[in-house]
Amino acid sequence: MTTAAARTVLRTEIRLFGREPAALFWVMASPTVLLVILGSIPSFREPAAELGGRRVIDVYVPVSVLFALIMAGLQAMPPVLAGYRERGILRRMSTTPVRPATLLTAQLVLHGGAALLSALLAIGVGRLAFGVALPAAPAGYLLALLLATGCALAIGAAVCAVSRTQKIATAVGSAVFFPSMFTAGVWLPVQSMPDTLREIVGFSPYGAASTALDAAAGGGWPGWGPLGVMAVWTVALTAAAVRKFRWE
Repeated sequence: MTTAAARTVLRTEIRLFGREPAALFWVMASPTVLLVILGSIPSFREPAAELGGRRVIDVYVPVSVLFALIMAGLQAMPPVLAGYRERGILRRMSTTPVRPATLLTAQLVLHGGAALLSALLAIGVGRLAFGVALPAAPAGYLLALLLATGCALAIGAAVCAVSRTQKIATAVGSAVFFPSMFTAGVWLPVQSMPDTLREIVGFSPYGAASTALDAAAGGGWPGWGPLGVMAVWTVALTAAAVRKFRWE
């Protein structure tokens, strides 16, 4: 399989992704829309004592970033991959020079890239529209963001691996979606959770990601604990996906 052929597959997948308005909205636009809606609430733009003098909108920029990863990893990617397998596309590709793994890699790159672009859009809008400070520790923030992205894609791959059909992938992805939203702090910021609950949530992929991104946004190191939790989840879920995945 040549590099040129791999690029062709990736370009084809990007064009197909661009023809799905629902996927474009939920992955690329909805996190920023969520941020704008929350930023339009006056009380969310006022310093809060329970957040150490920070505003709610400051805390919700990392949450919007994680929301983008959740949408890409759980709602967008698994139905596509399961649909390819259900329709026999992966099986037919195994008889051609374009191997099925190339298509899977293109999907991972596509959805990972889309999630990162959506995250950058949320960060930019937060800064320009609401005066949210840019991450004070950019290197740590980038490391945490890349690990969170890898974790999100690993979760999506695992969902696809255990789902025989596109409908099942959608159902399983939706079942994992709501706990992921909670642990990412979409409904209640992790920083506002009671201590015991925050510690428990910190062992989840998105809870650890929220903690790491928030720490880096404030200028500190993300912490080896949250980074390690994300790394362990990524490795474990990737291994499970590889073991369970079937081409047909």
